[in-house]
Amino acid sequence: MIYKSLRECANDLEKTGQLTRIKTPVSTDQELAEIHRRVYESQGPALLFENLIESQFQAISNIYGTHERTDYLFRDTIKAVKKIIEIKAKPERLLDHPFSYLSVPYTALTTLPKKTRNKPASMQFETTIDKLPLIKSWPLDGGGFVTLPQVLSMPPGSSKILESNLGMYRIQLSGNQYKLNEEIGLHYQIHRGIGVHHQQYNISEEPFKVAIYIGGLPSHALSAIFPLPEGMSELTFAGMLAGRRFRYFPYDGYMVSGDADFCILGEVDKSSLKPEGPFGDHLGYYSLEHMFPYMKVKHVFHRKDPLWHFTIVGRPPQEDSSFGYLIHQLVAELTPGEFPGIKEIHAVDVAGVHPLLLAIGSERYMPFRDKKPEEILTIANRVLGSGQTSLAKYLIIVDGNEHSELDTHDFEHFFKHVLQRIDWRRDLHFYTNTTIDTLDYSGTSLNSGSKVVWAVCGPVLRELSVEIPKADSIQAVKKMALPAQGILLLEIEEHTEAKLEMINTLLLSLNELDLSGFPLIVLVDDADFAAANWANFLWVAFTRSNPAKDIYGVNSKTVNKHWGCEGSLVIDARKKSHHAPELEVDKAVSRKVDGMFNKGGELYDLIPKLL
Repeated sequence: MIYKSLRECANDLEKTGQLTRIKTPVSTDQELAEIHRRVYESQGPALLFENLIESQFQAISNIYGTHERTDYLFRDTIKAVKKIIEIKAKPERLLDHPFSYLSVPYTALTTLPKKTRNKPASMQFETTIDKLPLIKSWPLDGGGFVTLPQVLSMPPGSSKILESNLGMYRIQLSGNQYKLNEEIGLHYQIHRGIGVHHQQYNISEEPFKVAIYIGGLPSHALSAIFPLPEGMSELTFAGMLAGRRFRYFPYDGYMVSGDADFCILGEVDKSSLKPEGPFGDHLGYYSLEHMFPYMKVKHVFHRKDPLWHFTIVGRPPQEDSSFGYLIHQLVAELTPGEFPGIKEIHAVDVAGVHPLLLAIGSERYMPFRDKKPEEILTIANRVLGSGQTSLAKYLIIVDGNEHSELDTHDFEHFFKHVLQRIDWRRDLHFYTNTTIDTLDYSGTSLNSGSKVVWAVCGPVLRELSVEIPKADSIQAVKKMALPAQGILLLEIEEHTEAKLEMINTLLLSLNELDLSGFPLIVLVDDADFAAANWANFLWVAFTRSNPAKDIYGVNSKTVNKHWGCEGSLVIDARKKSHHAPELEVDKAVSRKVDGMFNKGGELYDLIPKLL
């Protein structure tokens, strides 16, 4: 089905039993978020909130809440988009199988945005920021945020819509020092298109006009975060995936989406910044208050009977994990072209996406010599030098030749393969004093930290242990646990900068033991939690460590400025004093929502009960 509005999409989901209306009054201050989280975790339906206590508008969430529902939303267009991508990856397919690609010309027509002559439905009414659903997801959030915004900017002097940038940048509507109804915050990170435009406007006398869309067709939110090649407009992809050309209307120097439910228009202040945040973010921690650009609001338009499209961000997986699922489906064929030599690449969602990247490459250099990482190091540099993958903090890349069974989504088998073969003396490659994800507070300061590549190629070097070793002599260790073969968790005292000498003492103690079956040791605050499942282990190990500062080694050495270790690699993944707080639900809000879901409560039947 080709949707013409978000309301039409909601009606279709309701008709097919995939959406539930919530009529009970719900507060936008954390209650909305807690209901959404519980329904998402139960793999429940999309939610349409009809009665928000603080706003006259209705809100919708969780439409991408399951992979099956995400597939359903794009059921009539996804195959056609894949065919376009197949041809882009291998143009010869069009000649080899012409009848398989008869739909391609029609699909290509939907890539062209369509300018409308008259004011669109999205501009039918006007309101103010304070009337919108100011959704606060977590207790320490700095105010109300837009969590699925589509932010469109144009380069100076341009009126060509295909030169626009459409991105998903966090928008703070209230709180901090923003003048309500007059100013809103824009949080955009490095490697973002709007940042390029901002720099261009700084040396221009033109006002930096920005349009923010909320709602619209389901493909539009997805297109705002899709990793497209530089120079290709997100609006072309939005049209392809929607099966309908992106409608826009030029208005006073802005480009207004004709399909959006809400449009906020304004000018970015080029001369000053204001505090933005905190905000509970997708790594599972708060991003803290920092100085960011802000926008002076000129207009807030909306269509008749609009839906405020939102999601709740937090420790993954969350609803936005379905974006990664769909992106993987579409770009898998393009990966070898973007990263020559790469067979598979996986930004690990449960580890917060950017902290951990797993990859399978091809080691073809010098096939007549003993195997060691060579070509996969070249590939790793390409990955860390390209777009969003450049934000990866840990990149673990293996040679996939002769190992067709490898799968980056099979964590147990992938890590077993890595830990059996990795040579810590040779296979670690650090990037120090570099940029990392803005939302990652494991580094030395905002956007600053380090990266490391684990490059794995060659024969099995060791057998991995599956039993907890006897180590009564290590007094610092409170508890041990095994999340997987060859990985040992050590629960020790909480981290303080004053007790760093304890690490050196611990390393000396570990050197006295036979830990050859445990090539990887991770220091944690709670061993039982980190060992409970792969999601917990990957989240703890890779979001709470800064490679250059928090990686140690048993019997470590530096040879020709290359650091490595003879024994086990040790990652200090304890919480540090400079880390951002972990996300926790407000207890009073949780108790109130408990009442809604308990027997006799308004939402009792919303989540299937476990037998």
